[in-house]
Amino acid sequence: MPPNENSTRIGFATHITAGGMAGAMEALCCQPLDTIKVRMQLSRSGRVPGTKPRGFIATGAMIVRRETPLALYKGLGAVLSGIVPKMAIRFASFETYQSWLADEVTGKTSVGNIFIAGLAAGTTEAVAVVCPMEVVKIRLQAQQHSLADPMEMPRYRNAAHAVYTIVREEGVVTLYRGVGLTALRQATNQGANFTTYQELKKLAHKYQPDLAELPSYQHMVIGLISGAMGPFSNAPVDTIKTRLQKATYEPGTSAFQKVAAIAKDMWKQEGFRSFYKGITPRVLRVAPGQAIVFAVYERVRATIERLNVSPSQGHYTE
Repeated sequence: MPPNENSTRIGFATHITAGGMAGAMEALCCQPLDTIKVRMQLSRSGRVPGTKPRGFIATGAMIVRRETPLALYKGLGAVLSGIVPKMAIRFASFETYQSWLADEVTGKTSVGNIFIAGLAAGTTEAVAVVCPMEVVKIRLQAQQHSLADPMEMPRYRNAAHAVYTIVREEGVVTLYRGVGLTALRQATNQGANFTTYQELKKLAHKYQPDLAELPSYQHMVIGLISGAMGPFSNAPVDTIKTRLQKATYEPGTSAFQKVAAIAKDMWKQEGFRSFYKGITPRVLRVAPGQAIVFAVYERVRATIERLNVSPSQGHYTE
């Protein structure tokens, strides 16, 4: 995002290149934290009176001990295969929605409309890419098999096999299980993320007017702060969504019945705190992940512009 809001928007090819590279780097660095988060959200530990749910470090140590360190990267293939289209859709849709909401006279977009554009962009990416990708990722991450034992065959061998098996046995619609909750989570994430990033970057430029571009460490700090906004605002939604996408149900069960059953069971069996299971690894994954994404994206974007691959420029969020 440039300091001047009137600058030309970034090109579609740059969205794909810079966004895809940034997203891939984030996935490679942060996938272990996401795997731990999913296992914590699926865990039923702490149900017995007088016991506590298994914590972040204990969960990670158990995965490494039982399944080898490579198990922390379960589901990485599903994540990487969805990163480029996810980022392309996110950037392109946000720019489109923002242009629609911009003032016709000044061409500027208010903070409120930036938030709305972020909500819409998050919903768009959730429906188009994120929901199917996460159903596959969660199924892979939920498998507790040792990668060191070739005789211990998992149900899903890889992302492609998981898609094939899910579609064959449960139907294509299963890939969109929890799409409403996924859209709600992504919408709030992107609304908060886009708005916070833009406002903090404007503030940084205000106090450093001589800088045409902020240094990478400042992009990382701003991304770290903006990335932490979403997880705290929608943790219960993310936990219910994870359990919904992992489970199987009898045909004919409505989405509302599934969500209500999960929420009721969590409240009754595990208490209020169960809705925030996995919040620590989620924040530790999303916030630093966004720091990486912003820093890499801004650097790649600037490099592309210097090389005249794309003459346009713009801005980004989670």
